[in-house]
Amino acid sequence: MKPFIPDAAPAAALPADPGQADGDSPFSFKVLTVNIHKGFTFFNRKFILSELRDAVRSVGADVVFLQEVTGSHLKHAAKFDNYTDEPHYEFLADSIWPQFAYGRNAVYTNGHHGNAVLSKFPIARFQNHDISISGPERRGMLHCELQVPGRSQHIHAICVHLSLMETHRTQQLNMLSDLVRREIPARAPVVVAGDFNDWRRRAHAQLARGANLREVFVQANGQAARSFPARMPFLQLDRIYVRGAASHSPIVLPGQPWSHLSDHAPLAAQISL
Repeated sequence: MKPFIPDAAPAAALPADPGQADGDSPFSFKVLTVNIHKGFTFFNRKFILSELRDAVRSVGADVVFLQEVTGSHLKHAAKFDNYTDEPHYEFLADSIWPQFAYGRNAVYTNGHHGNAVLSKFPIARFQNHDISISGPERRGMLHCELQVPGRSQHIHAICVHLSLMETHRTQQLNMLSDLVRREIPARAPVVVAGDFNDWRRRAHAQLARGANLREVFVQANGQAARSFPARMPFLQLDRIYVRGAASHSPIVLPGQPWSHLSDHAPLAAQISL
């Protein structure tokens, strides 16, 4: 397994857009996104990372977007007998996803947490962007380039966790749009997934205008998926956006076992290039 050091990345620059190669054949892969609540149930009563790993494995996703992933926590390791000593993204990746990247967002006295991407494809490059605006909320945007055999273009996978404040989210969505427009080749496929906290559903129009990103549930069903709270979802907080790709039958994963594994319901979709 090839680990990555938090907040570090190879120095290679993003390539210029060479255009789609004639030899590229159609390709499909499955994505999953879930806010794992640092591996705890509601109100932090029970540490259930091992159960969560089994559930994530059962989906059979090729690329997994995770939010609120713990890198380390000194007090939890002493308090809970089943607390893993290794970073949670490594524990979840195990032998299923040989490549993973972690973006550390929030750092505190006892540890840190952030976003992570687990991938069955090689991660050619990654960078974590600090998109925190002000105050104690620390937010990040983890951008990974996935190298898929037989494809001339890398797949750009961006895992996000946006602010609870609408004014901050608006600025963060602009940062995301700028990243897609300026740093990603125009014809390269893009998948953006995560916890947008966009309860007023403003992100769809903003990302369509700013980066030509389209939400897969909106395309399939006319509206984003209800994902929060997991036990009785009514807010559309979690999203999967794509550019240069199509999605097939996006789904909100069923209540059991997920409803007791996180406060957010996971989303999955099959992406075709």
